[in-house]
Amino acid sequence: MNKSVLINNQINNFKKKSIKVDGDKSLSIRFILLSSLSKGRCTASNLLRSEDVQSTINSIQKLGIKIKLRNDHCEVNGKGLYGLKFKKNLVLNLENSGTAARLMFSMVSNSNYWVKITGDKSLRKRDMGRVIKPLKLFGIRFKKNNTKLPIWIKGPKLLKPIKYTENLGSAQCKSAMMIAALRANGKTELKCLPSRNHTEIMFKNVFKIPIKVKKEKDYDIIKVRGINEFKGFNYKIPGDISSASFFIVLTLLSKKNSLLIRNININPSRTGILKILNIMGAQIRILKKKYYKGEQIADLLVKSNKNLKAINLSPKLNSSAIDEFLLIFLVASVSKGVSTFRNLSELNKKESKRLNWGIKILKMMNIKVRKIKNDGIKIWGNPNLKLKKSFIVKNFLRDHRIFMVSTIAALTLGGNWKIHDADCFKTSFPKYLRILNSLGAKIR
Repeated sequence: MNKSVLINNQINNFKKKSIKVDGDKSLSIRFILLSSLSKGRCTASNLLRSEDVQSTINSIQKLGIKIKLRNDHCEVNGKGLYGLKFKKNLVLNLENSGTAARLMFSMVSNSNYWVKITGDKSLRKRDMGRVIKPLKLFGIRFKKNNTKLPIWIKGPKLLKPIKYTENLGSAQCKSAMMIAALRANGKTELKCLPSRNHTEIMFKNVFKIPIKVKKEKDYDIIKVRGINEFKGFNYKIPGDISSASFFIVLTLLSKKNSLLIRNININPSRTGILKILNIMGAQIRILKKKYYKGEQIADLLVKSNKNLKAINLSPKLNSSAIDEFLLIFLVASVSKGVSTFRNLSELNKKESKRLNWGIKILKMMNIKVRKIKNDGIKIWGNPNLKLKKSFIVKNFLRDHRIFMVSTIAALTLGGNWKIHDADCFKTSFPKYLRILNSLGAKIR
Protein backbone atom coordinates (compact mmCIF):
# COMPACT_ATOMS: atom_id res chain seq x y z
CA MET A 1 0.00 0.00 0.00
CA ASN A 2 1.36 3.42 -1.00
CA LYS A 3 1.51 5.60 2.11
CA SER A 4 1.50 9.38 1.84
CA VAL A 5 2.00 12.36 4.17
CA LEU A 6 -0.01 15.57 4.37
CA ILE A 7 1.59 18.89 5.28
CA ASN A 8 -0.70 21.91 5.60
CA ASN A 9 1.29 24.14 7.96
CA GLN A 10 4.66 25.84 7.86
CA ILE A 11 7.04 24.94 10.66
CA ASN A 12 6.99 27.14 13.76
CA ASN A 13 9.90 28.72 15.60
CA PHE A 14 12.52 26.24 16.88
CA LYS A 15 15.21 28.76 17.83
CA LYS A 16 18.39 27.49 19.50
CA LYS A 17 17.63 23.81 19.03
CA SER A 18 20.32 21.18 18.59
CA ILE A 19 20.11 17.83 16.76
CA LYS A 20 22.18 14.83 15.67
CA VAL A 21 21.49 13.08 12.37
CA ASP A 22 22.05 9.45 11.40
CA GLY A 23 25.51 8.05 10.61
CA ASP A 24 27.12 8.72 7.24
CA LYS A 25 25.72 6.35 4.60
CA SER A 26 28.86 6.23 2.44
CA LEU A 27 31.02 5.34 5.44
CA SER A 28 28.50 2.83 6.83
CA ILE A 29 28.35 0.87 3.56
CA ARG A 30 32.13 0.93 3.16
CA PHE A 31 32.60 -0.22 6.76
CA ILE A 32 30.42 -3.30 6.22
CA LEU A 33 32.10 -4.23 2.94
CA LEU A 34 35.74 -3.60 3.83
CA SER A 35 35.57 -5.00 7.38
CA SER A 36 34.39 -8.32 5.92
CA LEU A 37 37.70 -8.49 3.99
CA SER A 38 39.80 -7.79 7.09
CA LYS A 39 41.38 -10.50 9.21
CA GLY A 40 39.74 -10.09 12.60
CA ARG A 41 37.00 -8.38 14.56
CA CYS A 42 35.81 -4.93 13.44
CA THR A 43 33.36 -2.74 15.38
CA ALA A 44 31.52 0.44 14.48
CA SER A 45 29.30 2.75 16.51
CA ASN A 46 26.70 5.12 15.03
CA LEU A 47 26.25 2.82 12.03
CA LEU A 48 23.41 4.04 9.82
CA ARG A 49 20.52 1.58 10.19
CA SER A 50 18.89 2.42 6.85
CA GLU A 51 17.46 0.07 4.22
CA ASP A 52 20.50 0.61 1.97
CA VAL A 53 22.89 -0.40 4.75
CA GLN A 54 20.69 -3.35 5.75
CA SER A 55 20.68 -4.72 2.19
CA THR A 56 24.50 -4.51 2.27
CA ILE A 57 24.56 -6.41 5.58
CA ASN A 58 22.18 -9.07 4.24
CA SER A 59 24.39 -9.66 1.20
CA ILE A 60 27.62 -9.89 3.21
CA GLN A 61 25.98 -12.37 5.60
CA LYS A 62 25.06 -14.50 2.58
CA LEU A 63 28.80 -14.62 1.82
CA GLY A 64 29.49 -16.33 5.15
CA ILE A 65 30.45 -13.32 7.29
CA LYS A 66 29.08 -13.10 10.86
CA ILE A 67 27.65 -9.69 11.72
CA LYS A 68 26.19 -8.71 15.11
CA LEU A 69 23.91 -5.66 15.44
CA ARG A 70 22.69 -3.89 18.55
CA ASN A 71 20.94 -0.58 17.84
CA ASP A 72 23.59 1.45 15.97
CA HIS A 73 26.52 -0.71 17.17
CA CYS A 74 27.88 -3.24 14.70
CA GLU A 75 30.46 -6.03 14.95
CA VAL A 76 31.86 -7.76 11.85
CA ASN A 77 34.15 -10.79 11.98
CA GLY A 78 36.24 -10.50 8.84
CA LYS A 79 37.80 -13.53 7.16
CA GLY A 80 40.44 -11.92 4.96
CA LEU A 81 40.70 -11.11 1.25
CA TYR A 82 39.82 -14.68 0.25
CA GLY A 83 37.49 -15.63 3.12
CA LEU A 84 34.11 -15.00 1.51
CA LYS A 85 32.08 -18.16 0.79
CA PHE A 86 30.33 -18.66 -2.55
CA LYS A 87 27.55 -21.13 -3.29
CA LYS A 88 25.97 -22.18 -6.56
CA ASN A 89 23.02 -20.04 -7.71
CA LEU A 90 23.88 -17.29 -5.20
CA VAL A 91 21.71 -14.16 -5.53
CA LEU A 92 22.63 -10.88 -3.79
CA ASN A 93 19.84 -8.27 -3.76
CA LEU A 94 21.09 -4.77 -2.94
CA GLU A 95 17.57 -3.31 -3.14
CA ASN A 96 17.97 0.47 -3.81
CA SER A 97 21.67 0.96 -3.06
CA GLY A 98 23.68 1.90 -6.14
CA THR A 99 26.86 2.23 -4.07
CA ALA A 100 26.57 -1.24 -2.52
CA ALA A 101 25.64 -2.87 -5.84
CA ARG A 102 28.58 -1.41 -7.76
CA LEU A 103 31.09 -2.14 -5.01
CA MET A 104 29.72 -5.66 -4.64
CA PHE A 105 30.95 -6.43 -8.17
CA SER A 106 34.51 -6.25 -6.79
CA MET A 107 33.66 -7.98 -3.51
CA VAL A 108 32.63 -11.19 -5.35
CA SER A 109 35.40 -10.97 -7.95
CA ASN A 110 37.06 -14.23 -6.86
CA SER A 111 33.94 -16.43 -6.94
CA ASN A 112 34.32 -19.76 -8.75
CA TYR A 113 30.53 -19.74 -9.41
CA TRP A 114 28.38 -17.21 -11.22
CA VAL A 115 26.98 -14.74 -8.65
CA LYS A 116 23.81 -12.83 -9.52
CA ILE A 117 23.68 -9.17 -8.40
CA THR A 118 20.26 -7.54 -8.54
CA GLY A 119 18.19 -4.76 -6.96
CA ASP A 120 14.75 -3.18 -6.79
CA LYS A 121 12.82 -1.70 -9.73
CA SER A 122 14.57 1.66 -9.45
CA LEU A 123 18.10 0.23 -9.19
CA ARG A 124 17.51 -2.13 -12.15
CA LYS A 125 17.04 0.95 -14.35
CA ARG A 126 20.45 2.44 -13.48
CA ASP A 127 23.43 1.87 -15.76
CA MET A 128 26.35 -0.12 -14.35
CA GLY A 129 28.56 0.17 -17.41
CA ARG A 130 30.96 2.69 -15.87
CA VAL A 131 32.04 0.07 -13.32
CA ILE A 132 31.90 -3.01 -15.54
CA LYS A 133 34.31 -1.57 -18.13
CA PRO A 134 37.36 -1.20 -15.84
CA LEU A 135 36.58 -4.31 -13.80
CA LYS A 136 36.80 -6.44 -16.94
CA LEU A 137 40.40 -5.26 -17.30
CA PHE A 138 41.20 -6.88 -13.94
CA GLY A 139 40.00 -10.19 -15.41
CA ILE A 140 36.58 -10.23 -13.74
CA ARG A 141 34.02 -12.01 -15.94
CA PHE A 142 30.50 -10.73 -16.66
CA LYS A 143 27.91 -13.00 -18.26
CA LYS A 144 26.53 -11.56 -21.53
CA ASN A 145 26.92 -7.82 -22.07
CA ASN A 146 24.31 -6.46 -19.66
CA THR A 147 24.97 -3.02 -18.21
CA LYS A 148 21.84 -3.06 -16.05
CA LEU A 149 20.90 -5.37 -13.19
CA PRO A 150 20.56 -8.28 -12.85
CA ILE A 151 24.22 -8.96 -13.66
CA TRP A 152 26.16 -12.23 -13.21
CA ILE A 153 29.81 -12.12 -12.08
CA LYS A 154 32.57 -14.75 -11.78
CA GLY A 155 36.31 -14.99 -10.84
CA PRO A 156 39.28 -15.50 -11.42
CA LYS A 157 40.69 -15.82 -7.92
CA LEU A 158 43.78 -13.74 -8.68
CA LEU A 159 43.22 -10.48 -10.55
CA LYS A 160 45.57 -8.53 -12.83
CA PRO A 161 46.68 -5.02 -11.77
CA ILE A 162 45.60 -2.29 -14.18
CA LYS A 163 46.24 1.29 -15.20
CA TYR A 164 43.04 3.22 -15.80
CA THR A 165 41.85 6.80 -16.30
CA GLU A 166 38.45 7.57 -14.76
CA ASN A 167 36.92 10.66 -16.38
CA LEU A 168 33.45 10.73 -14.80
CA GLY A 169 34.35 11.84 -11.29
CA SER A 170 32.51 8.77 -9.96
CA ALA A 171 33.41 7.72 -6.40
CA GLN A 172 31.57 4.43 -6.91
CA CYS A 173 33.63 3.54 -9.99
CA LYS A 174 36.88 4.55 -8.29
CA SER A 175 36.05 2.62 -5.12
CA ALA A 176 35.08 -0.51 -7.06
CA MET A 177 38.47 -0.47 -8.78
CA MET A 178 40.29 0.08 -5.48
CA ILE A 179 38.54 -2.92 -3.88
CA ALA A 180 39.37 -5.05 -6.93
CA ALA A 181 42.99 -3.91 -6.63
CA LEU A 182 43.18 -5.57 -3.20
CA ARG A 183 43.14 -8.97 -4.92
CA ALA A 184 45.38 -7.96 -7.83
CA ASN A 185 48.92 -9.39 -7.93
CA GLY A 186 50.87 -6.15 -8.26
CA LYS A 187 50.31 -2.39 -8.27
CA THR A 188 47.14 -0.83 -9.69
CA GLU A 189 47.41 2.79 -10.82
CA LEU A 190 44.27 4.92 -11.21
CA LYS A 191 44.01 8.43 -12.63
CA CYS A 192 40.66 9.80 -11.45
CA LEU A 193 38.76 13.05 -11.63
CA PRO A 194 38.14 14.24 -8.05
CA SER A 195 35.16 12.71 -6.22
CA ARG A 196 34.33 11.51 -2.70
CA ASN A 197 37.53 10.13 -1.21
CA HIS A 198 36.20 8.04 1.71
CA THR A 199 37.68 4.81 0.33
CA GLU A 200 41.17 6.31 0.01
CA ILE A 201 40.93 7.65 3.58
CA MET A 202 39.77 4.29 4.94
CA PHE A 203 42.53 2.42 3.09
CA LYS A 204 45.22 4.72 4.49
CA ASN A 205 44.01 5.71 7.97
CA VAL A 206 41.85 2.79 9.09
CA PHE A 207 43.15 -0.38 7.39
CA LYS A 208 46.76 0.72 6.79
CA ILE A 209 46.58 -0.72 3.27
CA PRO A 210 49.57 0.25 1.06
CA ILE A 211 48.18 3.19 -0.93
CA LYS A 212 49.64 6.38 -2.38
CA VAL A 213 47.51 9.37 -3.44
CA LYS A 214 48.79 12.56 -5.08
CA LYS A 215 47.38 15.44 -7.09
CA GLU A 216 48.39 15.84 -10.73
CA LYS A 217 46.76 18.79 -12.50
CA ASP A 218 43.00 18.08 -12.45
CA TYR A 219 43.33 14.42 -11.43
CA ASP A 220 43.99 12.30 -8.36
CA ILE A 221 46.65 9.64 -8.93
CA ILE A 222 45.94 6.59 -6.77
CA LYS A 223 48.32 3.62 -6.46
CA VAL A 224 47.28 0.46 -4.60
CA ARG A 225 49.47 -2.60 -4.09
CA GLY A 226 47.41 -5.79 -3.86
CA ILE A 227 47.56 -9.07 -1.93
CA ASN A 228 48.09 -7.36 1.43
CA GLU A 229 45.90 -8.67 4.24
CA PHE A 230 44.76 -6.12 6.85
CA LYS A 231 43.61 -6.40 10.44
CA GLY A 232 40.36 -5.61 12.25
CA PHE A 233 39.67 -2.15 13.67
CA ASN A 234 37.25 0.00 15.70
CA TYR A 235 35.43 2.90 14.09
CA LYS A 236 32.99 5.65 15.09
CA ILE A 237 30.89 6.84 12.16
CA PRO A 238 30.12 10.59 12.07
CA GLY A 239 26.82 12.12 10.99
CA ASP A 240 25.91 12.32 7.30
CA ILE A 241 26.17 15.78 5.73
CA SER A 242 23.62 14.83 3.06
CA SER A 243 21.10 14.12 5.83
CA ALA A 244 22.10 17.28 7.70
CA SER A 245 21.54 19.35 4.53
CA PHE A 246 17.76 19.00 4.75
CA PHE A 247 17.79 20.60 8.20
CA ILE A 248 20.25 23.27 7.06
CA VAL A 249 17.83 24.35 4.32
CA LEU A 250 14.80 23.95 6.63
CA THR A 251 16.41 26.43 9.05
CA LEU A 252 17.71 28.75 6.34
CA LEU A 253 14.30 29.19 4.69
CA SER A 254 12.15 29.31 7.86
CA LYS A 255 11.51 32.35 10.08
CA LYS A 256 13.86 33.52 12.84
CA ASN A 257 15.30 30.10 13.61
CA SER A 258 18.75 28.76 14.46
CA LEU A 259 19.92 25.18 14.64
CA LEU A 260 23.08 23.41 15.79
CA ILE A 261 23.74 20.09 14.00
CA ARG A 262 26.34 18.08 15.91
CA ASN A 263 29.13 15.71 14.85
CA ILE A 264 28.88 15.94 11.04
CA ASN A 265 31.39 14.57 8.54
CA ILE A 266 32.70 17.65 6.70
CA ASN A 267 35.05 15.83 4.32
CA PRO A 268 35.93 18.51 1.70
CA SER A 269 34.79 16.18 -1.11
CA ARG A 270 31.28 16.33 0.42
CA THR A 271 30.92 19.98 1.55
CA GLY A 272 29.88 21.56 -1.75
CA ILE A 273 26.46 22.28 -0.23
CA LEU A 274 28.06 24.43 2.50
CA LYS A 275 30.26 26.34 0.04
CA ILE A 276 27.37 26.95 -2.36
CA LEU A 277 24.89 28.10 0.28
CA ASN A 278 27.47 30.40 1.87
CA ILE A 279 28.16 31.99 -1.54
CA MET A 280 24.39 32.60 -1.70
CA GLY A 281 24.52 34.36 1.68
CA ALA A 282 23.75 31.59 4.17
CA GLN A 283 26.67 32.15 6.61
CA ILE A 284 26.76 28.58 7.93
CA ARG A 285 29.39 28.32 10.67
CA ILE A 286 31.70 25.34 11.21
CA LEU A 287 32.42 24.79 14.93
CA LYS A 288 34.62 22.41 16.95
CA LYS A 289 36.40 21.08 13.88
CA LYS A 290 38.57 18.00 14.48
CA TYR A 291 40.10 15.07 12.60
CA TYR A 292 39.15 11.44 13.17
CA LYS A 293 41.00 8.71 11.28
CA GLY A 294 41.49 10.97 8.28
CA GLU A 295 37.94 12.40 8.17
CA GLN A 296 37.06 15.94 9.24
CA ILE A 297 34.26 16.21 11.84
CA ALA A 298 32.50 19.37 13.11
CA ASP A 299 29.29 20.93 14.42
CA LEU A 300 27.32 23.14 12.01
CA LEU A 301 25.45 26.26 13.13
CA VAL A 302 22.85 27.63 10.72
CA LYS A 303 20.46 30.58 11.07
CA SER A 304 17.45 31.73 9.06
CA ASN A 305 18.25 34.14 6.24
CA LYS A 306 15.72 35.66 3.87
CA ASN A 307 18.35 37.81 2.08
CA LEU A 308 19.73 35.14 -0.21
CA LYS A 309 21.23 35.89 -3.62
CA ALA A 310 21.40 34.00 -6.90
CA ILE A 311 24.50 32.09 -7.98
CA ASN A 312 26.25 31.36 -11.27
CA LEU A 313 27.71 28.07 -10.10
CA SER A 314 31.04 26.76 -11.32
CA PRO A 315 30.67 23.10 -12.42
CA LYS A 316 33.83 22.39 -10.40
CA LEU A 317 31.63 22.30 -7.29
CA ASN A 318 29.11 19.84 -8.78
CA SER A 319 30.70 16.58 -7.62
CA SER A 320 30.99 17.73 -3.99
CA ALA A 321 27.24 18.54 -3.86
CA ILE A 322 25.77 16.02 -6.29
CA ASP A 323 23.25 14.58 -3.80
CA GLU A 324 22.12 17.99 -2.56
CA PHE A 325 21.17 19.76 -5.79
CA LEU A 326 17.42 19.46 -5.26
CA LEU A 327 17.87 21.44 -2.04
CA ILE A 328 20.12 23.97 -3.80
CA PHE A 329 17.43 24.45 -6.48
CA LEU A 330 14.90 25.09 -3.70
CA VAL A 331 17.13 27.76 -2.16
CA ALA A 332 17.66 29.33 -5.60
CA SER A 333 13.88 29.54 -6.04
CA VAL A 334 13.64 32.10 -3.19
CA SER A 335 16.94 33.90 -3.85
CA LYS A 336 17.21 37.34 -5.46
CA GLY A 337 18.23 37.09 -9.11
CA VAL A 338 18.76 34.36 -11.70
CA SER A 339 20.77 31.29 -10.72
CA THR A 340 22.61 29.21 -13.33
CA PHE A 341 23.74 25.59 -13.02
CA ARG A 342 25.57 23.55 -15.68
CA ASN A 343 26.85 20.03 -16.40
CA LEU A 344 24.27 18.24 -14.27
CA SER A 345 23.64 15.16 -16.43
CA GLU A 346 24.73 13.00 -13.47
CA LEU A 347 21.52 13.99 -11.65
CA ASN A 348 19.44 12.07 -14.18
CA LYS A 349 21.44 8.90 -13.44
CA LYS A 350 20.36 8.71 -9.80
CA GLU A 351 17.40 6.84 -8.26
CA SER A 352 15.13 8.97 -10.44
CA LYS A 353 15.82 11.61 -13.08
CA ARG A 354 16.50 14.23 -10.42
CA LEU A 355 17.31 17.10 -12.77
CA ASN A 356 13.95 16.62 -14.48
CA TRP A 357 12.20 16.31 -11.13
CA GLY A 358 13.87 19.46 -9.79
CA ILE A 359 12.48 21.37 -12.76
CA LYS A 360 9.05 19.78 -12.32
CA ILE A 361 8.78 20.70 -8.63
CA LEU A 362 9.88 24.29 -9.26
CA LYS A 363 7.31 24.67 -12.04
CA MET A 364 4.62 23.29 -9.71
CA MET A 365 5.58 26.12 -7.32
CA ASN A 366 5.19 28.65 -10.17
CA ILE A 367 8.94 29.37 -10.30
CA LYS A 368 10.31 30.32 -13.70
CA VAL A 369 12.90 27.72 -14.68
CA ARG A 370 14.45 26.81 -18.02
CA LYS A 371 16.76 24.10 -19.32
CA ILE A 372 19.94 25.37 -20.94
CA LYS A 373 22.71 23.65 -22.94
CA ASN A 374 25.27 21.38 -21.27
CA ASP A 375 22.60 19.74 -19.07
CA GLY A 376 22.02 22.90 -17.08
CA ILE A 377 19.16 25.05 -15.84
CA LYS A 378 18.39 28.67 -15.03
CA ILE A 379 16.15 29.51 -12.05
CA TRP A 380 14.50 32.91 -11.63
CA GLY A 381 14.25 33.35 -7.87
CA ASN A 382 11.30 34.94 -6.05
CA PRO A 383 12.31 36.12 -2.52
CA ASN A 384 8.63 36.83 -1.71
CA LEU A 385 7.41 33.36 -2.67
CA LYS A 386 4.47 32.15 -0.56
CA LEU A 387 2.62 29.01 -1.60
CA LYS A 388 -1.13 28.70 -1.01
CA LYS A 389 -2.50 26.13 -3.43
CA SER A 390 -2.47 22.31 -3.22
CA PHE A 391 0.41 20.15 -4.45
CA ILE A 392 0.67 16.41 -5.07
CA VAL A 393 4.07 14.75 -5.49
CA LYS A 394 3.97 11.15 -6.73
CA ASN A 395 5.40 8.64 -9.23
CA PHE A 396 9.02 9.57 -8.42
CA LEU A 397 10.33 5.97 -8.26
CA ARG A 398 10.49 6.13 -4.45
CA ASP A 399 13.46 8.50 -4.63
CA HIS A 400 14.10 9.41 -0.99
CA ARG A 401 15.60 12.81 -1.82
CA ILE A 402 12.55 13.91 -3.82
CA PHE A 403 10.32 12.96 -0.91
CA MET A 404 12.47 14.83 1.61
CA VAL A 405 12.97 18.01 -0.45
CA SER A 406 9.20 18.14 -0.97
CA THR A 407 8.68 18.10 2.80
CA ILE A 408 11.17 20.96 3.22
CA ALA A 409 9.38 23.02 0.55
CA ALA A 410 6.04 22.41 2.30
CA LEU A 411 7.33 23.29 5.77
CA THR A 412 9.08 26.51 4.70
CA LEU A 413 7.03 27.93 1.81
CA GLY A 414 3.45 26.93 2.68
CA GLY A 415 0.66 25.34 0.66
CA ASN A 416 -1.20 22.07 1.11
CA TRP A 417 1.02 19.15 0.17
CA LYS A 418 0.33 15.46 -0.32
CA ILE A 419 3.58 13.55 -0.81
CA HIS A 420 3.44 9.87 -1.77
CA ASP A 421 5.82 6.99 -0.92
CA ALA A 422 6.06 8.22 2.65
CA ASP A 423 8.43 5.47 3.81
CA CYS A 424 11.06 5.80 1.06
CA PHE A 425 13.25 8.08 3.23
CA LYS A 426 14.17 4.97 5.22
CA THR A 427 16.60 3.96 2.46
CA SER A 428 18.98 6.68 3.68
CA PHE A 429 17.65 8.44 6.82
CA PRO A 430 15.30 6.41 9.07
CA LYS A 431 15.06 9.11 11.76
CA TYR A 432 14.13 11.91 9.32
CA LEU A 433 10.47 12.40 10.22
CA ARG A 434 11.18 11.83 13.91
CA ILE A 435 13.69 14.72 13.94
CA LEU A 436 11.31 16.96 11.97
CA ASN A 437 8.60 16.28 14.55
CA SER A 438 11.01 17.10 17.37
CA LEU A 439 11.47 20.55 15.81
CA GLY A 440 7.70 21.13 15.76
CA ALA A 441 6.76 20.04 12.23
CA LYS A 442 3.12 19.03 11.83
CA ILE A 443 3.08 16.09 9.43
CA ARG A 444 0.10 13.77 9.07
